[in-house]
Amino acid sequence: MQTAIGDSLELVHQLCCLCGFEDADPVGVGEDFEYRTSADTFVALRCRRCGLIYLNPRPATTELDRIYPPGYHAFDFTPAKFGLAHTVRSRLEARRLLHYARGLSDDARIIDVGCGDGFHLQLLRDYGKPGWRAEGIDTSERAVGTALQRGLRVTLGDIRTAALEPDAYDLALLIATVEHIENPLEALIATRRVLKPGGRVAIVTDNTNTLDFQWFGERHWGGYHFPRHWNLFNGKSLRILMEKAGFKIEELTTTISPVNWVYSIRNRLTDRNAPEWLVEQFSLKSPASLAVFTLVDWAFQLARRGALLRVIGRKPC
Repeated sequence: MQTAIGDSLELVHQLCCLCGFEDADPVGVGEDFEYRTSADTFVALRCRRCGLIYLNPRPATTELDRIYPPGYHAFDFTPAKFGLAHTVRSRLEARRLLHYARGLSDDARIIDVGCGDGFHLQLLRDYGKPGWRAEGIDTSERAVGTALQRGLRVTLGDIRTAALEPDAYDLALLIATVEHIENPLEALIATRRVLKPGGRVAIVTDNTNTLDFQWFGERHWGGYHFPRHWNLFNGKSLRILMEKAGFKIEELTTTISPVNWVYSIRNRLTDRNAPEWLVEQFSLKSPASLAVFTLVDWAFQLARRGALLRVIGRKPC
């Protein structure tokens, strides 16, 4: 099993990014079960006012290179490394992207905020209209480097401070992004600034109103992704985020993902020092477990309690 390495992280105090207060109760305590970047213990709090779950204290932004090590999956999610899981996810994500982009003109501009290695940009290139101009922005040099090697148009920077043209984009994507950043509200306001009047934003993030959270939320829930997920939403808190950022909500629902189920079990096994061969049956490289829990989450999706939240909003004209 992996063992924790290095000194403790530099941690900073955080308030609820939606309310601006510290009026919260602890709901989960855990460790970096996946990458063992430190031996620290982390605490997830739930805001009593809006229901947001947030990490407090959280790693300082100066620790990002450490908590996102070179082998982090979003830096190089490729068929060679992830096989069948990459193939299936690519097809599913392509369908979802085309849903977010429905009705866009042949020359629409699209920006992927927190684009990682450019996985979704590549899908837009492969499945979207030939005239679409898709680009991304990310704060990770490693991720941006990988995307640039693939010939994708990506900027290294923060959406809040980057010199991007205002009122320029038809669609903004924040897929598995808002949970990773220190202030999702500021990031979403900055995203609204670069969208055209009437432009659309699509956000996908982990859902805390799920059965897997109820079962594993005290310590092992995969959605915590300790210490990389700093803000986690339910439907209520995500609606508050959108409204405070100035978007009109067109769609707020859930969608299917097996990942948090799989990693909840993996984290519990890791925490109990299970054999490595057993732990490795539950990962992004495990088609069998991903398939089983896709079916499991599909059943909960019928009750609108899928593992992921999806919201589509529009910038007022």
